[in-house]
Amino acid sequence: MTYPPSSDVTALVLLGHGSRDPLWRGPIENLADRIKRLAPDQTVRCAYLEWSEPDLTAAVKELISLGHTRIRLFPLFLGMGKHAREDLPELVQNLRDQHPSLELHVLPSAGEQTQVLDLLAQVALQRPTS
Repeated sequence: MTYPPSSDVTALVLLGHGSRDPLWRGPIENLADRIKRLAPDQTVRCAYLEWSEPDLTAAVKELISLGHTRIRLFPLFLGMGKHAREDLPELVQNLRDQHPSLELHVLPSAGEQTQVLDLLAQVALQRPTS
């Protein structure tokens, strides 16, 4: 039996850039699936800035409709381009203005996370097995 989430449950949104190519979504959706396997009670949604659905606003509205009042947003960007510097803060502020009781916490982008960079360096330095 499943119960609606209590107000102290935090949902997670993985935010990617988006692409017209539907195969582009695969890695982000795979990450969401891995998170769900590691933490089966964690509510996870994928969202995209452009060219893919759902966008961030739609994903957050869905989570609010499910009873979530706390959301962590993980931007899956390696660099701090225009989207991360300008577009994302504006979107987040609009969501906060529209939903004043929502606790929306934006994590540092993937490329700003030491653990992510260390893992990528380890993968890059692996020797081929063949």
